[in-house]
Amino acid sequence: MRFTMLSLLLTASLLPAQGPAKSKTKPTAIRTAPKPEPTSEVARRAFLQMLDAVDAGWFGQPYQGITSVEMQGTLGVALSGAAVNQKVDSLSEGQVKGNSQGGQANLRLRGTYFANGDFRTDLAGDFGTLLYTRRGTRGFLYSKEQNAYTTRVDLPPSDAPTTYMAWFRQTLNDIKAVYIDAPTFKASLAGEETAGGRTLQHLVFNAPTKPWDAKRREQSMAQSLGFWKRGRLEVTVDKATQMPHHLDFRNDEQGVHTRMDFSYGAGNKLQAVNLTNSSRGFEGPGWLRVGYGGDGLMSNVAGELTSQDKKISFAMNLAWSRTHTPNELIAIPPAGATKRGREDMEIQLMVGLASRIFDLQRAGLNLRSVAIGGK
Repeated sequence: MRFTMLSLLLTASLLPAQGPAKSKTKPTAIRTAPKPEPTSEVARRAFLQMLDAVDAGWFGQPYQGITSVEMQGTLGVALSGAAVNQKVDSLSEGQVKGNSQGGQANLRLRGTYFANGDFRTDLAGDFGTLLYTRRGTRGFLYSKEQNAYTTRVDLPPSDAPTTYMAWFRQTLNDIKAVYIDAPTFKASLAGEETAGGRTLQHLVFNAPTKPWDAKRREQSMAQSLGFWKRGRLEVTVDKATQMPHHLDFRNDEQGVHTRMDFSYGAGNKLQAVNLTNSSRGFEGPGWLRVGYGGDGLMSNVAGELTSQDKKISFAMNLAWSRTHTPNELIAIPPAGATKRGREDMEIQLMVGLASRIFDLQRAGLNLRSVAIGGK
């Protein structure tokens, strides 16, 4: 310490002997304009702001503390007899006259679903009668027609939320992970437009796919449900509210191409979605309607997809709860049912499902079958 202080004093005493320092003129600072932000980053940031606005307007605060929802409703697929007969006549070049009444499959659903992944689903209809339930890591899948069940069920996610407010946010984060965080999609801006007093910004996300293969009739469940993870998405966002107003998505490999137009009520709550569907085998209009209760929660959801001779429709009533607990879920299979291995039971169920799908395909519904055992 003493040596350091002495050194400082000696240095200070020597400074005057060095003479006055020469004056140096500071160079004039050159002002440069900030580099423009890449349009890809502008598009990504606008997309993230849109997801936040959707979370707050469509879901958000009303679902705080909500742990479960009860759903009850119907799902139906209908094909007209005229469509079947026309196809028979066309394929046989007029040599065979069809006499079909059409194809139809209806399903009734009733279930309770917890945000943490616990659930009970009762299904009944043309595909059979099933009960599927899980609480924690235990559950079973029961088929009334087979009078059999399996206790090997899929495990819940390790990061499951406890409320639906968090569940919706996690769902939006899944979209963010695919379109923003992963390198799959290339983001860009496609200009702006003014409509109805609004300034609308066009965002484009593109991840090219393979072309459509008409000969391919089978694929895994993951491919069927993950069609949105590749393709081209163009979304039009209101710059003031940051809400999506138009969405155009296509995945050529899956034959999917649809446009959605959104409309809103007070507080940016989603009220309706009108669809223009150009997907292969189901070209035609569609719609989705959402109703709300006095508590601001969704109380019913209904929708329909229609082409010239086909129609898929659903209608669900929703009842949300803060008080139900997973302990209310049934945990024991019906008495007298036979226990089976999961693979054996899945094969029997998938064969029945596949046969029904094949019937619908022969009736003119252009669906790719889910591979038996596919994940």
